[in-house]
Amino acid sequence: DVMIIEGGRPLSGELPVFRAKNSALYLMLASLLTDEEVVLEDVPRLADVLVLEELLRHVGVDTRWEGHTLRLHARSLRTCSAPYGLVSKMRASFVIMGALVARCGEATVPMPGGCAFGPRPVDRHLAAMRDLGVIVDEDEGVFYARRPVRMEGRVVFEAPTVGGTQNVLLAAALADGEVVIENAALEPEVPDLANMLNAMGARVEGAGTRTITVRGVRRLRGVTYRPIPDRIEAGTFMLAAAATRGRVTLTDVEPAHLTAVISALEGAGVGVTTGEGRLTVDASDR
Repeated sequence: DVMIIEGGRPLSGELPVFRAKNSALYLMLASLLTDEEVVLEDVPRLADVLVLEELLRHVGVDTRWEGHTLRLHARSLRTCSAPYGLVSKMRASFVIMGALVARCGEATVPMPGGCAFGPRPVDRHLAAMRDLGVIVDEDEGVFYARRPVRMEGRVVFEAPTVGGTQNVLLAAALADGEVVIENAALEPEVPDLANMLNAMGARVEGAGTRTITVRGVRRLRGVTYRPIPDRIEAGTFMLAAAATRGRVTLTDVEPAHLTAVISALEGAGVGVTTGEGRLTVDASDR
């Protein structure tokens, strides 16, 4: 219950950055879009990942861990309804709506929970689904979504939302026509999902920009994929090195995802050098 930190020691050394949990969660949901096996490499076995694994198993996905490799196989689904007991544990689980609408044509998903930052409404998710013609009804905190005969159209988010953008990406990957997402989220987790979907045979363009175009395909195939590095973990290590006047090298990292942190540190006089998959923070000078 108590953490005691004795400071005054500069941090030094070299360490790898783990893969991003915040991306792996949505890549796991993408496994619902194919009846072939999806293999995710170097997945962090954190609580949120295990909760989502349990949710996928509930709807019928076979899951198996081999070290940090997670194998997911949604041969056939036994239900397209997500239970409150699992969805209430983690906010990201609400994005299963888009995947189930794409795979089953319908989805039953309760209001999500599990956010330490307090309540964040899902109204933008629901508005986006309705923009695509999805019929969404609500009864006592449970949402019932039904896919139209032909799903296509344009989604314009009032404000960017990472989960909302990913929800639409999953729903639109198997759409009958073209779906355009305006004011899409720019965070790296969005193009990571798009890259995996494209590797499965989807047709997604523009991920990482404010306008994403998805041209639906009839079927997606299995894939072996590795999530992006965890930029939050990397940024934490960078700031710890700077705070202790240390010198730390991070490996297996993506410097392009850390430009805001790098800029702030350099503005404070901290030296930051980057290379292919590497980054060094040197705060040993004044």
